[in-house]
Amino acid sequence: MQREGVSAVSADVIFASSRFPNYKIGPNNQIVEAKDDPKVLSMKEVVARETAQLLEQQKRLSVRDLASKFEKGLAAAAKLSEEARLREAASLEKHVLLKKLRDALEALRGRVAGRNKDDVEEAIAMVEALAVQLTQREGELIQEKAEVKKLANFLKQASEDAKKLVDEERAFARAEIENAREAVQRVEEALQEHERMSRAAGKQVMDMEHELQALRLQLAEKSKYSILLQKELAISKKAMGDNSNLYEIDGTESLGSYLRIQPSCDTSPDLSKCSIQWYRIASEGGKKELISGATKTVYAPEPFDVGKILQADVILDDHRITLTTTGPIDPAAGLGSYVEALVRKHDVEFNVVLTQVNGVNNPSESIHSLHVGKMRIKLCKGKNTIAKEYYSSSMQLCGVRGGGNAAPQALFWQAKKDLSYILAFESERDRNAAIMLARRFAFDCNIILAGPDDRAPSAN
Repeated sequence: MQREGVSAVSADVIFASSRFPNYKIGPNNQIVEAKDDPKVLSMKEVVARETAQLLEQQKRLSVRDLASKFEKGLAAAAKLSEEARLREAASLEKHVLLKKLRDALEALRGRVAGRNKDDVEEAIAMVEALAVQLTQREGELIQEKAEVKKLANFLKQASEDAKKLVDEERAFARAEIENAREAVQRVEEALQEHERMSRAAGKQVMDMEHELQALRLQLAEKSKYSILLQKELAISKKAMGDNSNLYEIDGTESLGSYLRIQPSCDTSPDLSKCSIQWYRIASEGGKKELISGATKTVYAPEPFDVGKILQADVILDDHRITLTTTGPIDPAAGLGSYVEALVRKHDVEFNVVLTQVNGVNNPSESIHSLHVGKMRIKLCKGKNTIAKEYYSSSMQLCGVRGGGNAAPQALFWQAKKDLSYILAFESERDRNAAIMLARRFAFDCNIILAGPDDRAPSAN
């Protein structure tokens, strides 16, 4: 009957959660709150861990990332502050709940007796112990709230510092970009000025090249005119002299032509009764070199003769008559550039006619092909190979030393010992180009390609 007289608990009690906390009696009758998950960290430990991580990462973050991190940390601190406020409100609700619960138990203790009264008193003791625990937790909560507030202030200041640093870096970057833009503009202006100057200089160079080309042409004309005057002067001296020179050298003194010894007067003895020997003389130093095999009245200069003076000794009985060209042999116009263009090819083919083999005339006048390559020379007739020899010390190549009007187009080739050919080309240009090209390729193979005895100069 007494239980029916117990009044109901006041209806204005509000619980912070939908379940009542789990408590258990610890040592010395202390009430201990049971933890559901031992791995869950307290708010203080979470704040300490986040702060340590932020400080650890601060050294390796960029300014922008650091500012972002501080802003996130500031938001986290604000969230923690809000959670602390909510926990403070919940703690206040718990105090109210405990006070109402104690009041209800006090009212109930005066109405019960016996064992029920002991249970009520035990419940009152538990409520008082729980109030003490709650007060301790409130102290810890206040301390955590102070630390959270301190951390929030620190993060706020750090965020402001980071923003300030970002602004400074942005301003510095903008200044650097502006300086770079001005430097690029200056470089562009300098390049434009350089291009203008280069165009002007190029125009001046072209003008100078044109003037130089005109001067070269004038010099060539003057040189030809000078040679012509020298020849006329030599003829005049012969006419005014004692006519001791019975012979003279006639012909154009340049590569691609031929020179002929002919009588200078009607009383000159017949050249068939004379012995003849041609020499080449260096324009500097006067070193004389015998041209082996050049014992005819006609001699066609070859590339070795360019820049040198040619001399012919006519011997009649015991009387020696020395004849010389009026000046050094001139190169053929355009031959050098033509050979340079051919050098780029691996193999150059020339059309030739085989006139002699080992000094014996060849009656056939069929067309052959002479292939001048970088490693060898090959003579073919159609698809048949007549001779194919690599450049060697036994090979000889030079212009034909004699042979009449066809000499400027003829070439002597000793492929190897006891095997020689005389080849006639389609033009003087092809003959001289073939000689120069073969000597160029042979020189690249460390071979000096020349005519008979050309390496051994004779004594004066």
